[in-house]
Amino acid sequence: MQPCRSQPYFTQPLFKTKMEMKMGPASEGPQVPDKETKATMGTENAPGGKASPDPQDVQPSMFHSIKLFVLCHSVLQLAQLMISGYLKSSISTVEKRFGLSSRTSGLLASFNEVGNTALIVFVSYFGSRVHRPRLIGCGAILVSLAGLLMTLPHFISEPYRYDSTSPENTPQDFEASLCLPTASASAPAPSNANCSSSTEAQHLGLVGIMFVAQTLLGVGGVPIQPFGISYIDDFAHNSNSPLYLGILFAVTMMGPGLAFGLGSLMLRLYVDINRMPEGGISLTIKDPRWVGAWWLGFLIAAGTVALAAIPYFFFPKEMPKEKHELQFRRKVLAVTDSPARKGKDSPTEQRPGESTKKQDGPVQIAPNLTVIQFIKVFPKVLLQTLRHPTFLLVVLSQVCLSSMAAGMGTFLPKFLERQFFITASYANLLIGCLSFPSIIVGIVVGGVLVKRLHLGPVGCSVLCLLGMLLCLFFSLPLFFIGCPSHQIAGIIHQPGAQPGLELFPGCMESCSCQSDGFNPVCDPSAHVEYITPCHAGCSSRVVQDALDKSQVFYTNCSCVAGGNPVLAGSCDSTCSHLVVPFLLLVSLGSALACLTHTPSFLLILS
Repeated sequence: MQPCRSQPYFTQPLFKTKMEMKMGPASEGPQVPDKETKATMGTENAPGGKASPDPQDVQPSMFHSIKLFVLCHSVLQLAQLMISGYLKSSISTVEKRFGLSSRTSGLLASFNEVGNTALIVFVSYFGSRVHRPRLIGCGAILVSLAGLLMTLPHFISEPYRYDSTSPENTPQDFEASLCLPTASASAPAPSNANCSSSTEAQHLGLVGIMFVAQTLLGVGGVPIQPFGISYIDDFAHNSNSPLYLGILFAVTMMGPGLAFGLGSLMLRLYVDINRMPEGGISLTIKDPRWVGAWWLGFLIAAGTVALAAIPYFFFPKEMPKEKHELQFRRKVLAVTDSPARKGKDSPTEQRPGESTKKQDGPVQIAPNLTVIQFIKVFPKVLLQTLRHPTFLLVVLSQVCLSSMAAGMGTFLPKFLERQFFITASYANLLIGCLSFPSIIVGIVVGGVLVKRLHLGPVGCSVLCLLGMLLCLFFSLPLFFIGCPSHQIAGIIHQPGAQPGLELFPGCMESCSCQSDGFNPVCDPSAHVEYITPCHAGCSSRVVQDALDKSQVFYTNCSCVAGGNPVLAGSCDSTCSHLVVPFLLLVSLGSALACLTHTPSFLLILS
């Protein structure tokens, strides 16, 4: 027995019956049925023999509006992409904080798709059997919990120490990094290479928590987009459904851009802002040892997803289908579409034989299959689908495009940091302001071209090919834009120098320097970096306070020409101004690649 639904209350037969009862026979006056007749009629018309209420007594709530659902779903998908894309904006910071390699961090970012890929196939089976809004809300709650789980490693780990050579009883990067005579040098602190097994196990456990959180992010996101799109398509007016979906996709695409903007703000804050040391820190945001508050963005994004999930528990399983087309959409279609063009290019027209074939297809019979039957029939349906050449080629092109976008979205911030020597916050700001708006523009322009030019399958194929060729053409200059490597004493091999003397120059023989220390200083005159003040032979330091910041200079440096003072931090890049032209070319190529989004979608539908 099927449960009572809200939709039968508004069906046509109920209205007809009541009108006939009110009018009565022609020879008699209007008759009003008594209460018993009403109850009997309601019992006969309602599914399962239960009495259905009078339509006039049913007051639809605000959650019976498909427009409100489109608004809520746009906000939810935006928040979901913001929380899933936030890790990409802080990937280099997470690497630095937990000592991860690029391979591990890339695998961590890709685990978001593991749960999604494993479960997305069964969405088509359960789609017509479940309460879609509530399942979307449950998935969003799981996404929010996964975001909170991503922050757990910060709270259970030890405070960040940005100088591994400093003892516990001295300020970080002060006396422990200076050149002290070998006889009076303090005992070396444990190096990174000699960490205890318990510390290594602790970091492995923290990374494991993040892997689990990423997997849960993918699992929670499974029902959100498919169920939301199908819900809109089922209950929106046929003419309004494309407009609603276009609004949904446009708002959703702002999610990654907001994620990078949020990352730019959060990475300006120190990682241990909730447990700052008593003496404060002497780092600036430009210091290569700086680690931003990567975890704070996950808290904000998770809270946003949780708030966006609340309305879904109030939407009905089914709602009355939208009856009227939007007025402004009718005006636009009346101006842009001529009657001849409508009759010629209408995508909704079908041949008589096509409707019968579609009704007998696997999509129509899927609701009648059990889980076992669905699993058995799925490989056959998949093979039949892949035999379609147009579908297969479009899917392969989208796979290649998605792999390029995933790699670039994950490691582009880190590449900009390392190649142009800019901060993680500035890199995220540039990407959020340039790259993702261009992607939205590319998708919109692609849809406009298909609409204005009335492109068919051949025209869409040509537009896709032209867009990718232009993307390749504008990407060629990227091979010639970059910065030369920094000159780092003891790391960059100088021609004619012996490796032993290069690593341990004679000017610092009297110093006791840790080989794994990292507290870079810059010689402004020669534009050469030293990994620590000790490696530059500096024995003291001076702090100069300015209006809004202070600069640290190390003096009495025996390895620097003339003993000139060196400045704390890495040397500024001489070509950091090239990062904006570089990213503009990347953004233009991304827009041209996304120009093919709408044509590819139409090719699959054709």
